[in-house]
Amino acid sequence: MSKIKIEEQIGGVVLHLKGDFVGGEETDELRETLKKLATSKKNKIVVDMGKVTYLNSTALGVLISGYATVTKNGGTIVLCNLDKSIENLFVLTKLSMVFPIYSSLEDAIKSL
Repeated sequence: MSKIKIEEQIGGVVLHLKGDFVGGEETDELRETLKKLATSKKNKIVVDMGKVTYLNSTALGVLISGYATVTKNGGTIVLCNLDKSIENLFVLTKLSMVFPIYSSLEDAIKSL
């Protein structure tokens, strides 16, 4: 079962992530999805992490790589609905200074 649901929005895409992202098939799927979107016309991306329960360093690396690829191709990637512990992970790793992070999906979509 896919842990990534893709919802097209005007001018971009929302990726709804669900579950643990620990470097398995789910993380590979995220990597491939971000790579495809980065080089498409739909490279304004909101990653909704409201249902993500755990991220490990591999998944963080995929997000960083995705960010680099998307921005290099003129796109935008933002995060929203981070659980408090995952938000703390982004703060501790200083990735909160790289990724725009929004508390709601609506705010994240407006930012694009």
